[in-house]
Amino acid sequence: MKATIRIMLKSGVLDPQGKAIEHALAALGFAGAGDVRQGKLITLELDETDRDRAAEMVREMCEKLLANTVIEDYEFEIGA
Repeated sequence: MKATIRIMLKSGVLDPQGKAIEHALAALGFAGAGDVRQGKLITLELDETDRDRAAEMVREMCEKLLANTVIEDYEFEIGA
């Protein structure tokens, strides 16, 4: 099964990379783009065939390694 994980900084956490992107976009003439936030997208293949067990594995991966849950939120999808 394929898992797609999206990790973003929590609302209210300073995002310096997002600000740098926002300023660069403005300098390139895209002044209408604001409140830019950047994050991570991780995809992985799991040998697991049971969707519920796969979801639990991904949740554990996020909690233990992939996301810093103090400052980041994550969400994921399990596909075929």
